[in-house]
Amino acid sequence: MSTALAENRASTLQGSRLPKWSPYAIAAGSVAVAVGVGLAAGLDSRIQWGLIAAIVFIIGSYVIAARVEGVRQAKDRLATSLVWVAFLLAVIPLVSLVWVTVARGVKVLDVYFLTHSMGVVADTEPGGGIYAAILGSLEQVGLATLIGAPIGVLTAIYLVEYGRGNLSRAITFFVDVMTGIPSIVAGLFILSLMLMFDLEPFGFAGSLALAILMMPVVVRSTEEMLKLVPNELREASLALGVPKWRTILKVVLPTSIGGITTGIMLAIARIAGETAPVLLLVWGNPFINSNPFEGAQASLPLYIYQQYANSAGSGAAYDRAWAASLTLIAFVMILNLGARGIARWKAPKTGR
Repeated sequence: MSTALAENRASTLQGSRLPKWSPYAIAAGSVAVAVGVGLAAGLDSRIQWGLIAAIVFIIGSYVIAARVEGVRQAKDRLATSLVWVAFLLAVIPLVSLVWVTVARGVKVLDVYFLTHSMGVVADTEPGGGIYAAILGSLEQVGLATLIGAPIGVLTAIYLVEYGRGNLSRAITFFVDVMTGIPSIVAGLFILSLMLMFDLEPFGFAGSLALAILMMPVVVRSTEEMLKLVPNELREASLALGVPKWRTILKVVLPTSIGGITTGIMLAIARIAGETAPVLLLVWGNPFINSNPFEGAQASLPLYIYQQYANSAGSGAAYDRAWAASLTLIAFVMILNLGARGIARWKAPKTGR
């Protein structure tokens, strides 16, 4: 008797619930309603159909949940529906972009394209490749990383471990300002120095501008990772008489090295696609130039821009631009996957 009373009380408190498959059914019905409205109203754009389906899904989820589960649960489902719709609105353009890039980029993307340069091939002619652009991008981004990553990490260590007073606040303010500056401003800054010293365009100048863009990202990401290190670890090391610099080197940095590495790789991915500084400072070169300290160099973002700008309606130039875009996306994707792998590998073990 007591068991039956408990089950009755539980069912009374729980109330009616929609089945687990109800969101999928509501979504399918919303799509059907949107298609019907679109055809009846003569709407040709699939984007309009999608927006109608999203609105019908949100309203339908709330109305059905309110009638079956009550207003309180309906509000929860309304919030969930808004989150899902916002997620789809963000993912659909991304998937569309990747799909178009892959579909158009694979036309000329092969071993020959990756291992040859443009040379004397005109932009409107078929043939050529992106070897010089890949080499230039790797050298410029690599030099920028060698400059920006250590400065960013050391700055973050100072702000977290030592920073007090006006100097720390000034550095934090300027890092916040640098985070939001356009890339063309960094390029103009280095260009002004080149004009002062009467220098010709060369690859290292682009690396300097990219390092300026990279440093605030590294500072911010490293600073957040260092703040996550428990103070108990620092205090235990200092209580044993270990100097603070050695505590930072042996305790703080190894604990947060996974997050720091992830931040650096994400910063590299951020600067790898910059075009404006390279356009101003490097100028591009159809021939192979492996010396970043002398002469103009190519780079992948600049190569894409030049192929599109100088194509004159040529299908070969468009195909090369899309193939180079696909290569750049693959490069950034590999960096992001590498960052996630390193973060998981270096994550502190939580086992007993």
